[in-house]
Amino acid sequence: MKRKENNFAFIDSQNLNLAILALKWKVDFKRFRVYLKDKYKVNKAFLFIGYLPGNEKLYTYLQEAGYVLIFKPTLIYKKEDKGFIKGNVDAELVLHTLIEISNYDKAVIVSGDGDFYCLIEYLIENNKLKKLLIPNRYKYSALLRKFVNSIDFIDQLKNKFGK
Repeated sequence: MKRKENNFAFIDSQNLNLAILALKWKVDFKRFRVYLKDKYKVNKAFLFIGYLPGNEKLYTYLQEAGYVLIFKPTLIYKKEDKGFIKGNVDAELVLHTLIEISNYDKAVIVSGDGDFYCLIEYLIENNKLKKLLIPNRYKYSALLRKFVNSIDFIDQLKNKFGK
């Protein structure tokens, strides 16, 4: 009898969200979670997200959709009368991927950020990468092109989990 796969997803929410918004659509996170489970056999999906007070309804929705949320404290900067929020989750994503490594068969990394180059390389070398899902084939780090055989693109899947 074939053993079921036990894969985990590690999702850079900001990279996913902004890359898809640049394509003029939004991710339906509930349907995206189902897609991860069905297509990549993802049993646990970690969503790395900056924490902002007042977004509790969003966080509850994401948890109810099946994500484990890992929060990063955010900083709000004021720049020329336009505030912007900084909550880079890269270190948390790398750390949790490695903390959990003995708990999953393979990892699905969702990001087009070149900062994850060494993580992807490590996972491949250790036969632990299922797939690198890049949100936008037109806007991602050229560093990740080395892993072309491990990449799937999300941008063409609007009909599956777009809204």
